[in-house]
Amino acid sequence: MLPSQYKMNLMKIGLKISYYRKLQGMTQEELAEACALSAGYISQLEAPNCYFCPSLKTLFTIAEVLNVPVSKIVDIDD
Repeated sequence: MLPSQYKMNLMKIGLKISYYRKLQGMTQEELAEACALSAGYISQLEAPNCYFCPSLKTLFTIAEVLNVPVSKIVDIDD
């Protein structure tokens, strides 16, 4: 079980992925296809009540597709 501070951080990462995806005008399905992931996986990452921990490879791929530095996604103090 994850400590509460990790849950909050994972939630923030998911919300940032959602924010930058919407900023690009992409649907979850479009992001998933561009990243070679399933739409369900993207949905889990973005869900505020689902504490899903993506791999670094996945974070770098998502950041590249969204055209943002990975630091923008993982900066949880922002």
